[in-house]
Amino acid sequence: MIGISKLYCGSVEPADALRYGRKAKRLPSHLLQFSSDKKPVVVWNCTRACNLNCIHCYAHVHGGCAEDELSFAEGCALLDDLAQFGSPVILFSGGEPLMRKDLPELAEYAVSQGLRAVLSTNGTRIDDRVAQRMKNVGLSYVGVSLDGMRETNDRFRGVDGAFDRALEGIRACRRAGIKVGLRYTITRRNVQDIDGIFDLLERESISRVCFYHLVYAGRGEDISKDDLSHEETRRVLDRIIDRTAELHARGLPKEVLTVDNHCDGPYLYLRFLREGREQDAARVMELLKMNGGNSSGHGIGCVSWNGEVYPDQFLRHHPVGNVRQRPFSEIWSDQDNIVLQSLKNKKAHVTGKCVHCRFLDVCAGNFRARAEAATGDFWGVDPACYLSEEELRQ
Repeated sequence: MIGISKLYCGSVEPADALRYGRKAKRLPSHLLQFSSDKKPVVVWNCTRACNLNCIHCYAHVHGGCAEDELSFAEGCALLDDLAQFGSPVILFSGGEPLMRKDLPELAEYAVSQGLRAVLSTNGTRIDDRVAQRMKNVGLSYVGVSLDGMRETNDRFRGVDGAFDRALEGIRACRRAGIKVGLRYTITRRNVQDIDGIFDLLERESISRVCFYHLVYAGRGEDISKDDLSHEETRRVLDRIIDRTAELHARGLPKEVLTVDNHCDGPYLYLRFLREGREQDAARVMELLKMNGGNSSGHGIGCVSWNGEVYPDQFLRHHPVGNVRQRPFSEIWSDQDNIVLQSLKNKKAHVTGKCVHCRFLDVCAGNFRARAEAATGDFWGVDPACYLSEEELRQ
């Protein structure tokens, strides 16, 4: 994640993380990405069931529950292990996690074990009763996926009325006093709605938005042709930065992040240099080094509905174990697992222009899932890297 509002608007300084010794257990949630002792944030796709049919679903889910989903007892055992291992966050995802009837009890159990529990949802199943239940169990955050305004979003979701139902879910969360934000995957099919999303943030008093770059996994691979060109990506990032700064200047600060393309950090650094803001550029570079770039297999992991463990939620061709056979903590710490160990030492394996890139320390080679899908080489160059050769080597 690249915190556009944190970095460009100066809402976070390197000293903020250093004050806590950069220790994950001491850092507030908005500074976790700058910890020096990263234990993985874990995405648990707790169900395959989903009531929508999104064109870019990385998990390729649809319909009802899978027969082999982890039981409540198995889920609690997973949460116990994650808490003891020191994972700071459990992100309940799916499918649609609220299709799982025991989701509130699982979230409540996670919180009781000291985990920060967050929810990634399409928002369509949230009403005042559900929102209040989530608030009562101590859920920290709800991220609602909206991939455009009404018509655009409903085309993405494959269901008419999905936008309006999601918006009602957002409003229910706000009434219950639970922090809620938006999740938006950028493609050529919806790029025209980004300004509308910023307007929606202001109109509905939504405090946070994450703009995701498309990763070619699951059904996302089927629409890879709709990914932005490099020049289009640069223009979109500039627009996101400009709109974020404009809201900040008007006294309406929003938390704005981009996700799944670690070129965004160096691009923001270079923008500061183009603007003659060398001190800001230096501050940003220090924070980017603390962040460390892509953390697949290191700072983020994924557990599927059947217990399979992956280095991240996109690398589903590379399972590294199953929590039904071994605890997550043992799988993640296995020194003999070639995939995990290589991901912890990306510098030794990246190829092409990444080898000599001056930003390798703050990007870590970007996304392996996208590189493998595009090139057939797990360690190939991520095609979403939009920085020029001159920028990479200056």
